[in-house]
Amino acid sequence: MAIEAISLFQPNQINAVQISDKTTVSEAQQNFGDFLKNAIESVNENQKTSDVLTEKLINGEDVELHNVMIASQKASITLNATLEIRNKVVEAYQEIMRMQV
Repeated sequence: MAIEAISLFQPNQINAVQISDKTTVSEAQQNFGDFLKNAIESVNENQKTSDVLTEKLINGEDVELHNVMIASQKASITLNATLEIRNKVVEAYQEIMRMQV
C-alpha cells in the first residue's frame, strides 16, 4: 500500500508560474489569480471524489471502504488547510489595515 502526498496544489503549478523582470502588475495579478483558482479547483475535486465514493458505498456498489475513507480524509484535510490559509490571509490583511501611515 503506497501513501500519497496530499497537497493543495500540484508541484508543477508552482513551476508553471514564472515571473520575469518584465512582468507587469496586471500579469502578476492574473498569474496569482490563476494559481488560487487552480488550488481551489483541486480542493473542490477532492470534495467531489469523496462524495462520489461515499454515494457508491451507500448504494452498495463495488467500492473498497478504505478508498472511501482515504478520499474523505484527503478532502477534509485539504478543506481545513484551505480554511486556515484563508484565515491567515484575512488576519494579515487586517494587520495591514491597522498600520498607521
